[in-house]
Amino acid sequence: MVIKVFLASSSGSTAIKKKQQDVVGFLEALKVEYAQLDIACSEENRMWMRQNVPQEKKPSNGIPLPPQIFNEEGYCGDYETFFDAKEDNAVFAFLGLPPPPGSKEADQGGIVQNGTHAEETKAENVPVDDSIEVPVEERNGNSHSDEEQAADEEELAEEDEAMEEDEDMAEVEEAEQQEEEAVEETDEVTEETAPVEEEEEEEEQEEEDLQSEEEEEAEVQEEEEAE
Repeated sequence: MVIKVFLASSSGSTAIKKKQQDVVGFLEALKVEYAQLDIACSEENRMWMRQNVPQEKKPSNGIPLPPQIFNEEGYCGDYETFFDAKEDNAVFAFLGLPPPPGSKEADQGGIVQNGTHAEETKAENVPVDDSIEVPVEERNGNSHSDEEQAADEEELAEEDEAMEEDEDMAEVEEAEQQEEEAVEETDEVTEETAPVEEEEEEEEQEEEDLQSEEEEEAEVQEEEEAE
């Protein structure tokens, strides 16, 4: 099973970058194999992420923000549910992976599915790994503010528009390139046919000159015979 983490490499949001670093850093600390899928450089990745995040997990505008985490095709959750699982020492259950034998999570027996904690999860304090950078507002237990969420969503929408404009520009450039190639081919054909046309004109002129000479000789001969 491959854990997929959808990220935005060119995001201008500091909050999103910190969340992405937190997720990736913690997975690496746990030695969990995962694949990073960039939605900023790939339209296919972006559309797949949006289509596979459950509707009830999407924000009001319907556009989920990175990071989003999947186990193969199955949705695990976003940063907030990942952070909750980390706080409860239930990241492996959150990811749908068996916890390593002898780990706190294996002993704890907590279960998290699709970002929802089961009733069996024990309510115990789990030390936070200070080596992993965590946003201050999350460390204090405060959720992402509505203003920041709106700003992130607006920024992501602007990135989408910019990507669409780049795609339109690429199509225009491709059409212009094809037009230039067509003009070049036409010029080449014209240059190739020009010498042939000149040769044909020269041959026609020679034939006309020869015919004129023959007519003049015939007239002279007729005059001589008449005399």
